[in-house]
Amino acid sequence: MTTLTVIAHITAKDDSIALVKAELERLIPATRSEEGCIRYDLFQDNEKPTHFMFHESWATRELWQTHMESQHLKNFSTAIEGAVESFVLHEMTEVD
Repeated sequence: MTTLTVIAHITAKDDSIALVKAELERLIPATRSEEGCIRYDLFQDNEKPTHFMFHESWATRELWQTHMESQHLKNFSTAIEGAVESFVLHEMTEVD
């Protein structure tokens, strides 16, 4: 079975970097404990601190979709409302 890799690019508004970063960090422990989560790592761009990226690996797309409906992700969305410039998800499969 092929795992699903998700790359999420989040760009915070200039005046909301600290809020967005704190809320992104809050997602990590809850998500890492979810069924099917293999990897859930957060990165922040060294030259453009408004840009964050999650590198995620999931056992199946279905388990990732369950994550996308989780309460902690809903809480995150509410907490960052109006603080994010863009949020782009890429579902990817590793090429051998």
